[in-house]
Amino acid sequence: MLGIRAGFIYPFPKYHATFLLGDFNTKVGTENIFKPTIGNESLNQDGNDKGVRIEKFAISKNLFVKSTMFPHRNIHKYIWSPADGKTHNQIGHILTNRRWNSSILDVRSCKGADCDTDHCLVLQEFGKNWQ
Repeated sequence: MLGIRAGFIYPFPKYHATFLLGDFNTKVGTENIFKPTIGNESLNQDGNDKGVRIEKFAISKNLFVKSTMFPHRNIHKYIWSPADGKTHNQIGHILTNRRWNSSILDVRSCKGADCDTDHCLVLQEFGKNWQ
């Protein structure tokens, strides 16, 4: 599922931080059943099949999709835009476990980074407590 084996994510002690970052090519929607895991701030109203799979994966592993939990203008939510410039998608996400959920203060995209790609850089802001 999503190229992640079940034993890959938790072979570590429980006190280690778990962050899963990447371009999953998933559109996470705003389904009410997944709100505790994904929050209210998804760019996409309707998710796709991969989005539902990542939501179910997050629930099964007690993870949170932090990239859809912070209120921002839409320009700071999308990370990919095709050449037409009219379509915008939030397809990359950051997942974390319950223990480190409160240490992430903000997740947003940065349009000004010169990365020679059609994707935007995703910035994650951590809190001060790493104990």
